[in-house]
Amino acid sequence: MELLNNIFAWFGCAWNSITTFFVKFYADFHHVMIEGGRYKFIFQGLENTFVITLGALAIGVVIGILVAAIRTSFDKNKETLQLRGGIGYQILRVLNSLCKFYLTVARGTPVVVQLMIAYFIIFASADNGVPVAIFAFGVNSGAYVAEIFRAGIMSVDKGQFEAGRSLGFNYFQTMWYIVIPQMFKVVLPTLCNEFIALLKETSVAGYVGVTDLTKAGNTIAGRTFSYFIPLICVAIIYLVMVVILSWLVGLLERRLRKSDH
Repeated sequence: MELLNNIFAWFGCAWNSITTFFVKFYADFHHVMIEGGRYKFIFQGLENTFVITLGALAIGVVIGILVAAIRTSFDKNKETLQLRGGIGYQILRVLNSLCKFYLTVARGTPVVVQLMIAYFIIFASADNGVPVAIFAFGVNSGAYVAEIFRAGIMSVDKGQFEAGRSLGFNYFQTMWYIVIPQMFKVVLPTLCNEFIALLKETSVAGYVGVTDLTKAGNTIAGRTFSYFIPLICVAIIYLVMVVILSWLVGLLERRLRKSDH
């Protein structure tokens, strides 16, 4: 009987502790996030985060296609162009060297440093950090997307190039109409994972005064002198977005595997 009483007493203490914790948490949450409409900073930051991520991804895809096309064109046709000679080979060789330099710099330096160089040096007169952040993250993402696309193009069977030539297409027409559509199907899951990584990388946009999701949490924390609730909310929002996007990528991969069969 005494043991049973002790068990009930323990459960009662545990329940009281849990109840007290949630009551205090709600009071703190209301004070930090609701009072003064400070939760609006979170919505503003979330909007800027999506705008920067989608804009940067669009720039990155365009840059990635161009760089991957130049590099694969040089690698696949190097010997033929070298034997043929002429200005075409020299131009492609210079473009390939520039692309390799761009990839080395973009992937070899931290994205936050590139962001600050873009904001404080290249676009020093800019009064809005969102377009600058889109540009900086887009240029950085383009380097990784280019390597993803290059691997996808190199994975396409050489017979596809020969099929394009047999249809009367030149090299660039073959790339555009035959190879690149097949390449997209191969690299789409990896490209979606790059989108997820880019979404998380935008958390450093606050270094140039952009109110992204992380900056919004820091702003609320600075005004209320309470860091736990704002940063936990930011972390949960990021986690939910990443989990949803990862689930969608998983669905896409399963759909692509079924279409292969």
